[in-house]
Amino acid sequence: MTVLVLTQRFDPTADLVIRELHRREVPVFRCDPGDFPEQIALCAHLSSTGTVTGTLRQGVREISLTEITSVYHRRPSPHRAHRHLNESERRWSEREAAAGFHGVLSALESFWLNHPDDNRVAAHKPRQLAQAARAGLSVPEGLITNTTHAAHTFALAQAKTVYKPMTGGPEPDGSGQVGKALYTTVVEPEEIEPGVERTAHLFQGWVDKAYEVRLTVVGEELFAARIDARGEAARTDWRSDYGSLSYAPIQTPSPVREAVLRLMCALGLTYGALDFVVTPTGSGCSSNSTRTASGDGSSWPPVFPSPPRSPPGPSKEHT
Repeated sequence: MTVLVLTQRFDPTADLVIRELHRREVPVFRCDPGDFPEQIALCAHLSSTGTVTGTLRQGVREISLTEITSVYHRRPSPHRAHRHLNESERRWSEREAAAGFHGVLSALESFWLNHPDDNRVAAHKPRQLAQAARAGLSVPEGLITNTTHAAHTFALAQAKTVYKPMTGGPEPDGSGQVGKALYTTVVEPEEIEPGVERTAHLFQGWVDKAYEVRLTVVGEELFAARIDARGEAARTDWRSDYGSLSYAPIQTPSPVREAVLRLMCALGLTYGALDFVVTPTGSGCSSNSTRTASGDGSSWPPVFPSPPRSPPGPSKEHT
């Protein structure tokens, strides 16, 4: 039994998981798919009966594919083709590398945390919100549109409106420009301009907050942390100012636990990190929820579950 850990070289979260696996004497093989095909050698045989055998090798380390019983898909780098290939060849090579590397691993009868295909589908925020509501969680009213008039009309109908990016911020374009984070932003109706028509935008009604909760789910284990924000920016989006935050463990109410497990099942995920708002008045944010929130969090209503997030940082390399 070996756990295959797929992540980039510097990943402190993966380091902690691997340390615990080592403590439990569980064999681990760590590699970054971005090193394939230049630094990783894959040799897989597919039999006429459907069995998959072969090896995965990087440097002096090698593992038999039949030894892999679990795959921890953490933060792998994208496949990188040989630098001497032209642009067209590079794109083709990287597509083939992804199809071969992940295709072989997907053909193994292994447990995944999480499978990248499941992550990809679950990452669509509109699907998250719809499935959360169907699972019995409370979500705010929202609008996804590229129509200025619709966005303006929606904002006028809300006491307060926020814009939330659905895929993060713009990525570097290769010209030296750095990536830009986009946080939840309060939007006034008069601030909505024709630029909305350039792409899809998610607008939601504002939910007053007593505090927020980050709920980490692994299988049927739930770990909840209360997040209190002191800064103004962090009270709108706590990711914008980590220095103003304080944390404390908090219990997950049974109705919330049951609804979250239904949501995870609907999304096909084993691991997830979800964000919730607890209101100061003790009322839920949508009329279809029978649960209420109280200031002590004894029955907090979840709103706006979101995909896993964790800050990058330095780590030590493991084998």
